Amino acid sequence: MKWNAKWVTVPAGLGDVAPLFSTRFPLERPVRQATLAITALGVYEASLNGERVGEFILAPAWTYYPKRLQYQEYDVTGLLQEDNELTVVVGKGWYRSPIAWNSPPQHALCQNPPALLAKLDLVYEDGSTQSIQTDEGWTVGESRIRFSEIYDGEIYDATLEEVPQAPVALFDGPYETLIPQQGEEIREQERIHAARLFATPKGEIVVDFGQEVTGYVESAVTAHAGDVIDLSFAEVLDQEGNFYTENYRAAKAQYHYTCREGEQSYKPHLTFWGFRYIRVNAFPGGPESATLQNFTAIVLHSELKRTGYLSSSNPLLNQLFDNIIWGQKGNFLDVPTDCPQRDERLGWTGDAQVFIRTACLNFDTEKFYAKWLADMAAGQREDGYVGHVVPDVTAPEHPSAAWADAATICPWTVYLAYGDPKILRDQFPCMRRWVDYITTHTKDAGLWTGGEHFGDWLGLDAPVGSCKGSSREEFIASAFYAYSTSLVIRAGKVLGEDVSAYETLYETIVKAFRQAFPTYQTQTECVLAAHFGLAEDVQAAADQLAAMVKDCGVKLRTGFVGTPYLLHVLSGHGYADLAYSLLLRQQYPSWLYPVTKGATTIWEHWDGIMEDGGFWSPTMNSFNHYAYGAVADWVYTVAAGIQTLEDAPGYQKVRIAPIPDKRLDWLSARLDTRHGTIVSSWKKQEGMWRYEIATPVKAEVEIAGKTYQVGAGSHCFFSEM
Repeated sequence: MKWNAKWVTVPAGLGDVAPLFSTRFPLERPVRQATLAITALGVYEASLNGERVGEFILAPAWTYYPKRLQYQEYDVTGLLQEDNELTVVVGKGWYRSPIAWNSPPQHALCQNPPALLAKLDLVYEDGSTQSIQTDEGWTVGESRIRFSEIYDGEIYDATLEEVPQAPVALFDGPYETLIPQQGEEIREQERIHAARLFATPKGEIVVDFGQEVTGYVESAVTAHAGDVIDLSFAEVLDQEGNFYTENYRAAKAQYHYTCREGEQSYKPHLTFWGFRYIRVNAFPGGPESATLQNFTAIVLHSELKRTGYLSSSNPLLNQLFDNIIWGQKGNFLDVPTDCPQRDERLGWTGDAQVFIRTACLNFDTEKFYAKWLADMAAGQREDGYVGHVVPDVTAPEHPSAAWADAATICPWTVYLAYGDPKILRDQFPCMRRWVDYITTHTKDAGLWTGGEHFGDWLGLDAPVGSCKGSSREEFIASAFYAYSTSLVIRAGKVLGEDVSAYETLYETIVKAFRQAFPTYQTQTECVLAAHFGLAEDVQAAADQLAAMVKDCGVKLRTGFVGTPYLLHVLSGHGYADLAYSLLLRQQYPSWLYPVTKGATTIWEHWDGIMEDGGFWSPTMNSFNHYAYGAVADWVYTVAAGIQTLEDAPGYQKVRIAPIPDKRLDWLSARLDTRHGTIVSSWKKQEGMWRYEIATPVKAEVEIAGKTYQVGAGSHCFFSEM
């Protein structure tokens, strides 16, 4: 797009107040089409003649700003009048907030002022055109948003009278980094009414929405001018039933609204929170005057279509499935974040690669990930380095294995899920450079040694005082070196690239790995050696894993690295019953333990709330952290048995090989694919297993060791004694 518009900003600092930019214009004659193209340094909300433009919340969203800044285009023809006023309020958003701790790249962005770039193109009925663009003719003043920031919330004064507008100042903003909207829009998705209102033991008035969400609260009230609604946010209550906010760390998460006279409602404009509970600190007539009807939670996330559905005869398992969906919705707000509530909310690459297989089953995430992976490629350094988070705002000195390997794992997974090689074409240079980085930065050829890594993060076998599990870091790094190299080979063959050098490298890595690590010391080491095919005897590695699980009382001891593959290795090597035992376990540690503690999303720690009701830690204890929800991948692909094929990605053909377990009466999975809906379910009936399989494409169905070839459009039933 050609931009003749000029970047505009405030002539003098407004402090924390969000500036309101505006221009007025008459219509010269009837208009056929009106298109607004717009972006900002920060986040914006545009209005034309008092009506909000579009449904995109927190536009232009979050990209790797040094190289990529999205702009949006809106059809605003229906909002035009004879005389018009276009206004745009700009908040700090991700661009001008202290997103990461002591981050030089983010600090540099924060030095920029609030700035706006916009142009309204008019096409008249007679074919003539006109363009109204940001320039010296625009004005700017203070808005009613007195403060707005991603971590610290929003302060709004509805009593503020219109302030005098001053001419804007011009700003040397970026043009070369502007790109059209690539990702999914963030939108309001659901409205959740308050479930209960109560006084805590401390006497504070608290509202429970019954579900942890990401978004904001809308307050509806009749008030006098100057009355205040002040709210705080929390995920959980403490051991005594009091409001608990320590795990938000430095995030202030304010909601402060000064009322005008009369009936009114307010919802924030330029920020969001992660929460289940709100505390009413101030309210017209006092906090005790608040009622359930005054508050509604509005759910925000990227515009994603739900594609996967799981259900079973076990209510706790069903709640886990629901928690996984909510965890994804709560953390898929333009970027796949680790958590939506505390002073972090970053696109951690390790979390993303752990969960991506489940993410692509639950929702249609192809466009979502394409945008995020483009930001990864944009932020990748010339030597192939990939940071811990994307967009890369932390800029660590050393990348970490299993985190930066998202560069290879994520594109390959998206390709398998949707079948379009474009994601591989776009990301192949990034994939290749990442493997090259390891090759040129290791201390020992064929292995990845040296550097700094997160290891098996939050592994339950971690030494006292450490967040890293006991698996050897160089074991993990070398295993992922092999896996990433194998994915470069597979992607290269899809694209017709010469990958012979990587094939030779892969053989070298496998040989070196087997020589360096002939034995395995932890569950995670067994998992990686077996799942990545690095063990000389994969069955023996799986046998050792099963023995380790049994020897500690049928418990998992894995962290972020080992957990996603744990059940796959067990079920794939004759231990499906043991995999089910881990899935259905209710005691700590387990997937169902948080459910027994009232979780409505996935926790960061298996024991975020411990058995005695205390908390794991106030410093790193998110109750909406999707990574361990990766277990749904096993339920879809093994328990229900729906598997795409590498030679027919995107479910062009499928293999359906369900594995039932007698501890469940029934289980059902439905998956909406590019080629239609696949259903796989099983249930106990009259002393036998009965299976229902529906497939829109050709499928290989395996039931109790017998294989059947099923035609496209089939709806079949099978029985097994």
